[in-house]
Amino acid sequence: MKALFAAMFLALPAMSMATSTSSGGTLIDNHSPHPFSINDLVMMDRVSDPQLSPDSRYAAYSLRSTDYAGNKGINAIYVQDLTQSGYKPTKVATKGSSPRWSPDGHSLYYVAQANDIAQLWRLDFSVGKHGLELVNASAPVQVSHGQLDIDAYKLSPDGKSVLLSYAVFADCNDLACTKEHLDGRAKDKSTGTVYQKLFVRHWDTWADGRRSQLYVAHFGADGNLPAEPTLLSRGIDGDVPSKPFGDDSEFAFSPDSNTVYFSARIAGNSEAWSTNFDVYKVPADASATPQNLTDVNKAWDAYPVPSPDGKTLYYLAMKTPGFEADRFGIMALDLVTGATHEVDPSWDRSAGGMQISADGKTLFVTADDEGQHPLFAVDAASGKVEKLVGSGAVSGYTVVGKRILLARDDLKHPSDLYTVNLEGEDLKQVTHFNNERLKNAKMGDTEFFTFKGWNNEIVQGYVVKPVDYKAGHKYPVAFIIHGGPQGAMNDDWSYRWNPQTYAGQGFAVVTINFHGSTGYGHAFTDSISGDWGGKPLEDLKLGWQTALGKYHFLDGDRACALGASYGGYMTYWIAGVWNKPWKCLVDHDGVFDVRMMYYATEELWFEERENGGAQFDVPQNYEKFNPINHVKDWRVPTLVVHSGNDFRIPITQGLGAFTALQRQGIPSEFLTFPDENHWVLKPQNSVQWHETVNAWLKKWTAQDAESNKP
Repeated sequence: MKALFAAMFLALPAMSMATSTSSGGTLIDNHSPHPFSINDLVMMDRVSDPQLSPDSRYAAYSLRSTDYAGNKGINAIYVQDLTQSGYKPTKVATKGSSPRWSPDGHSLYYVAQANDIAQLWRLDFSVGKHGLELVNASAPVQVSHGQLDIDAYKLSPDGKSVLLSYAVFADCNDLACTKEHLDGRAKDKSTGTVYQKLFVRHWDTWADGRRSQLYVAHFGADGNLPAEPTLLSRGIDGDVPSKPFGDDSEFAFSPDSNTVYFSARIAGNSEAWSTNFDVYKVPADASATPQNLTDVNKAWDAYPVPSPDGKTLYYLAMKTPGFEADRFGIMALDLVTGATHEVDPSWDRSAGGMQISADGKTLFVTADDEGQHPLFAVDAASGKVEKLVGSGAVSGYTVVGKRILLARDDLKHPSDLYTVNLEGEDLKQVTHFNNERLKNAKMGDTEFFTFKGWNNEIVQGYVVKPVDYKAGHKYPVAFIIHGGPQGAMNDDWSYRWNPQTYAGQGFAVVTINFHGSTGYGHAFTDSISGDWGGKPLEDLKLGWQTALGKYHFLDGDRACALGASYGGYMTYWIAGVWNKPWKCLVDHDGVFDVRMMYYATEELWFEERENGGAQFDVPQNYEKFNPINHVKDWRVPTLVVHSGNDFRIPITQGLGAFTALQRQGIPSEFLTFPDENHWVLKPQNSVQWHETVNAWLKKWTAQDAESNKP
């Protein structure tokens, strides 16, 4: 494959090739100016999970670096004094994640391994003349001693207790019982499992009977937690937090630490086709069973945020049962009267990542918004919305006092941390971990554009110029189709589908946020349901024509289309119904047969919403835009990528498409990773993915590509 990559580069002397290389399982950095490459991307430091200290002076955060030889990422914990000139960071834990400050601001908790079990640890900082002694922190102290991994946690406001999530068997009364069950299964020579209901598997994991349950534990006089915590989510047949991507935003303490709020979906026999999450409350001493606060709404209710005075519970809620891409509105529940109202009914965006100001008057949320992912302030009384940080994407933040610490990125910059005041003023960058890499890696310039798409409605897209762009030259094009489908190609940084990796290879990039994309109003997002191959395809066609007419450096005769997930579905769809513009296609984990997809995937609510019901009830809906029905019209050389642990769109979809290509004699290749899921995450696999894709693009967009045809 690497020889083919080199050969394709020699065939394209006008195109750029990444100059950093791999050798013996390691990457050799290129410290001279060079086009941005996958080697740059995979080695970037990843800053996340910003946490302000209670006095807002110190920032704690996680930093993921890449151990390329070990084929993994390594998370460390950093702290820095925001009052110091230059914002010098201090590594306080070489391995760990999820840093959280103690209420007094003198200690930092985090999760790290102890004897291969994820445990809670504490770092204590002494207070010197000039503040916390970060460099001379005490040795980390392990404070939890359970026999299972801690999956998520949250400290109480009074600092006396902590919420802990563990995956346990329902018939067990303590953590030790679950550990005994797991050890017994490991020793059992038989490997069969009998299932009696869905989920059988979810995302990339086979169900083993365990549920993530919420516990509370109290710190002893010595600062340690008991080995056996107290179960809070008694009687909840569901996961807290949710699977596969839930986190500590799904549970919270009341301000007085006496009550716990959490969200969960009762599994029963309908878990695979239900989005009916509810918000519960339970006494923090577990003296009563959880009480459902949102039973009246059969759609999604989650992410509880109590007001500072403890009188109101804010949370996010959808209105349409079974619709995971419905708009999240901000709800306010009066905890005295039980009355509920929507705070932001006139705001046509879907809120996420909610937090609240110290005075309880302002709610902070993030949301997609016309190609950006800003941070917003919402007046809790009136629902008035104000954009605080508009450009780029805010991926995480915390609010303390009058300061906000946020993680922000854009199409040219990976995530770094910034501070800003509550009015959105005085934005300052406080971390610069990738400065040296960015200094030497040349990237392409981006420009957003709009056009009239389906039904003459305004649709947005953007182009990225190739690195070392020269006016008057024409360049081959990578036409990227985003997944979701309720998602968007925003002004953000990605470690999977990053346009700069193609710009660095000499390609221009075009992408369209077609009908169904997020950030353009709920009606726009909702319009794709039941019409996967309709409105979006028209938008893609019109967007492609607009781009060719507006940007004359695009070589429409040397273009390939690429997509993953829904983008992969669309790639298979256009292979049969709109294949003339493309010299090649790249399909990653796409849906090839909509009919079989219903019976093979795990989250059935998605399929049923998007197709108007179950396949056995409305089979005609599943055939209306089914790529498999147009295989006879396929003609474009196609690279298919599909991995073994993808349970969302199982590998048989990719194998079926590759079979269709091979049987018809269409030039094609199949790349698979047995150890990856819907995403390719391991560093060396990511490099192989990009090298294979880039070689395929170059092969079929070369000036003499006709000679490559069989």
